[in-house]
Amino acid sequence: MDLNLKGRTALVTGASRGIGYAVAKVLAAEGCHLHLASRSAANLNAAREKILKEHKVGVTCHPVDLGVSENATKLAKELADVDILVNNAGAIPQGTITGMDDRKIRESWELKLFGYVNVTREIYRRMCEKRNGVIVNVIGNAGERPSAGYIAGAIANAGLMAMTRALGAESPDYGVRVVGVNPVGTETERAVVRLRERAQKEFKDSERWRELVKEAPFGRLTTADEIANMVVFLASDRASYMSGQVVIVDGGASYRK
Repeated sequence: MDLNLKGRTALVTGASRGIGYAVAKVLAAEGCHLHLASRSAANLNAAREKILKEHKVGVTCHPVDLGVSENATKLAKELADVDILVNNAGAIPQGTITGMDDRKIRESWELKLFGYVNVTREIYRRMCEKRNGVIVNVIGNAGERPSAGYIAGAIANAGLMAMTRALGAESPDYGVRVVGVNPVGTETERAVVRLRERAQKEFKDSERWRELVKEAPFGRLTTADEIANMVVFLASDRASYMSGQVVIVDGGASYRK
């Protein structure tokens, strides 16, 4: 299916690895020119080279820590004319409210919560002026199904879901769409490292990590490519009446006993 994205320009944050990189690959395959942002210049350049080997699109790297408000605002102002923004950068650690002090909670929110807000503010403003554009927030299902053991992530994700719904309700008045995607249990490098560590502790064999997810839907984690396909579809004209919605991609896990 042609998603009618050829020639458009997208900013993808957290784009050097995992879901962000998968999104960048799918956008490139659809003919989008890319701005990739992440903290690691080396990882960004590696991602850029791999994309350019397969697709004839423009790819510009922006090594920047979007957890610093000034950095996020500066980048967003520089790239305010992009057609598509995919907010994806950030990971919040596990922890209970009694196990995380104020400093740790605030630090965990700087990138995943405030980074999204600060980048969105400037680009959304410009999209509304142009009366065109799409913002896709990659959030996480902890906002939908909060856990006390992941309290900082649950609070941040719930806030980002609320932002997505609030802006997405208003944005059609300006010709703009704002949507979100809630992935769960995605097989990224970071996730596999954690599962290997857990398998080593429980089974004394890190190679048995897949046994830890056998109760997941379809007996496996979702893949970054599966999440990316949904993100890019939502960013496309094929989803032209979608705004203010947060799509859950969890294989039905939310409704399993």
